[in-house]
Amino acid sequence: MAKLNYEVLEKSGYDGYILKDAPVKLLQFGEGNFLRAFVDYFFDMSNEKAGWNGKIALLQPIAQGLSDMINEQEGLYTLYLRGSENGEKVDRKRVISVCSGCSNPYTEWDKVIELAKSDDLEYVASNTTEAGIVYDADSKPDQQPPVSFPAKLAVLLHERFLAGKKGLVILSCELIDNNGKELQKIIERHTAEWGWETEFKKWLEEECLFCSTLVDRIVPGRIRDPKEVEELEKINGYEDPLLDVGEVFGVWYIEGPQWLEEKLPFKKAGVNVHVVPDVTPYKKRKVRILNGAHTGFVLGAYLSGQDIVRDCMHNETIKGFMNKMLFEEVIPVLPLDKKDCDDFAAAVTDRFNNPFVNHELMSISLNSTSKWKARNMPSFLEYIEKFGKLPAALTMSLAAYIAFYSTGIARREADSLICVRPKGNEYKVQDDGWVLDFYYEHRDAADAELVKAVLSNEKMWDRDLTKIEGLYDTVLADLKKIREDGAEAAYKSVL
Repeated sequence: MAKLNYEVLEKSGYDGYILKDAPVKLLQFGEGNFLRAFVDYFFDMSNEKAGWNGKIALLQPIAQGLSDMINEQEGLYTLYLRGSENGEKVDRKRVISVCSGCSNPYTEWDKVIELAKSDDLEYVASNTTEAGIVYDADSKPDQQPPVSFPAKLAVLLHERFLAGKKGLVILSCELIDNNGKELQKIIERHTAEWGWETEFKKWLEEECLFCSTLVDRIVPGRIRDPKEVEELEKINGYEDPLLDVGEVFGVWYIEGPQWLEEKLPFKKAGVNVHVVPDVTPYKKRKVRILNGAHTGFVLGAYLSGQDIVRDCMHNETIKGFMNKMLFEEVIPVLPLDKKDCDDFAAAVTDRFNNPFVNHELMSISLNSTSKWKARNMPSFLEYIEKFGKLPAALTMSLAAYIAFYSTGIARREADSLICVRPKGNEYKVQDDGWVLDFYYEHRDAADAELVKAVLSNEKMWDRDLTKIEGLYDTVLADLKKIREDGAEAAYKSVL
């Protein structure tokens, strides 16, 4: 069977939107599954819905990448957005045609420089992983290419400046705080250390816009079942090794001035991308609601006998517990519009109910101590401060965390603590070594002693939680319910 390209696609009878020729308006560092299911998807939709009439030139960030495969397919690939919307199964196919091709900077640096100097270019996007936005003293401007991503971008921007071209909007998608601002700092540091013109520094400050962004879409990527791949190839009429899969839900928050919203095509296209003055509140919303929901219910859910997130959404007690935690305890303390938060939280059930993803509770359980501290503790403390009482679901969640780390401790292994689920299997608790040592050392402690030791452990929580009125007694009582009645019954008791 022939591989996907424009000629093969036409012969296949595909009747969806396709744009073959348009100027390159965006240079993208990264050609992996996430960017192709997220950034490229939104711009592809903008070509169809807003007449953006642009192409994206991809750059592979490391020496080994997908450039040959992407170019063989003339930039085309198939994207499936799969999941649940309003409780209904969704499986949408779209052939993405926004990519012009992919260059390898390690063999085509001169070509990349020419792309950077194009009159049509308006944007740079990147997702070079959390390790991508780092300062590297070994990166030099005369390397072809420089070692680090920020150094590469610095050189390309400098070449654009020397060519007398307008500045660019840089959209950073790396999963670090203030990604755009951090990238700008490193480029400014290189500019100073490399002795570049004062005029270039001024051009960077006045004509380029470095945007911090918040991305939110789960992208499983390729389909791993060869039988399903074979079936799809028969249906599509072509082979596509670049086929990509993402969840239906997707939202992108871009930090920038008001004029950027009018410049970008997303508002006109009606896609879920928003320009905001500050992405910080939206990150807080994601961490507190989406990530906090995971950490808040999965440990007790696992002890109750559940294994997959989706199955938990079909258990009325567990789903009810999660919703009580989100709608009654988390959202009331968030500094954002309540309706927006309610809508975001309502979408969580659909996202967790994705029929195409078997998200294991044990994979979410990794490093739950630091996760609970970062994702749930702020809501917990702010609720107490605002309402003067303990949040019932979050307090039960804290008790479930203690139960998960201390139920049937059998042995300590190099990277884990082996526990035994009630009436079930052994399971691994994986966390920082000192956390595992703490629970192993307290394996024979009575619950009263254990709860006091956990709550007063300032290394865990940066504070002595026993000083919160009523918390010790409530957590101890909740832990007793989990031990004696089971985690599901304990969850039900707070509804």
